[in-house]
Amino acid sequence: MNETPPLLQLRDITKSFGSVQALSEVDFEVRTGEVMALVGDNGAGKSTLVKCVAGTHSADSGEILFEGKEVHIHGPKDAANLGIEVVYQDLALCDNLDVVQNMYLGREEHDRLQRLKEPIMEQKTAETLKSLAVTTINSVRQPVATLSGGQRQSVAVAKAVQWNSKLVILDEPTAALGVAQTEQVLELVRHLAEQGLAVVIISHNLHDVFETATRITVLRLGRNVGVYERATTTHEQVVHAITTGVPTKVSGIPATAAPGAAL
Repeated sequence: MNETPPLLQLRDITKSFGSVQALSEVDFEVRTGEVMALVGDNGAGKSTLVKCVAGTHSADSGEILFEGKEVHIHGPKDAANLGIEVVYQDLALCDNLDVVQNMYLGREEHDRLQRLKEPIMEQKTAETLKSLAVTTINSVRQPVATLSGGQRQSVAVAKAVQWNSKLVILDEPTAALGVAQTEQVLELVRHLAEQGLAVVIISHNLHDVFETATRITVLRLGRNVGVYERATTTHEQVVHAITTGVPTKVSGIPATAAPGAAL
């Protein structure tokens, strides 16, 4: 049993948009050094939940705890200051800029004369990519427009972790990627957890989820219907929870619940 408290813990998060109830008393957690998958059908509330963590939305009610303390996230800057970074599906990269320029966009380093510290930024970019075992990018001065989908995803993730982040949230990181590029990104996800970061991966691809996740949280119609230990769970059990909302052999929140215990 893991006694380490969760890095991020959400309690009873509720969010509505007018008459639409997007989230209803959702509990969610992720620990340092694990990959927590967040799965569910379209409209399950995955994006809304992540946006509450990222500061894009404010929850109507509930608590957010980070490193065991209650926090209030009113915008993306609050999330970034805590060490929370989100890599959205569109990656938010500038095709006309090179890898270094993308990594430091809005955070450029200058000397006393306001000249860019190009050598330092190049070195730190190369070191970050190396630390993530990214070996497919030939030059940090390569324009992003010339990179493959997997390479672009690697740059987006490296950009997220370069600023002392503690939690990285990846939104559909393998969407529209080929087989080789997908494996490259999944290896990157595993490497993030091995480095001690907490990782949340949102994905519709259960193969990718079972390749990387430590645990799997299932949302359905804005509710948490189960948290599964990947090692003791089958694809069929997760699909059953996604489609019916009825959990089977789940380990519930909080983390002290016994793996495999029925709700």
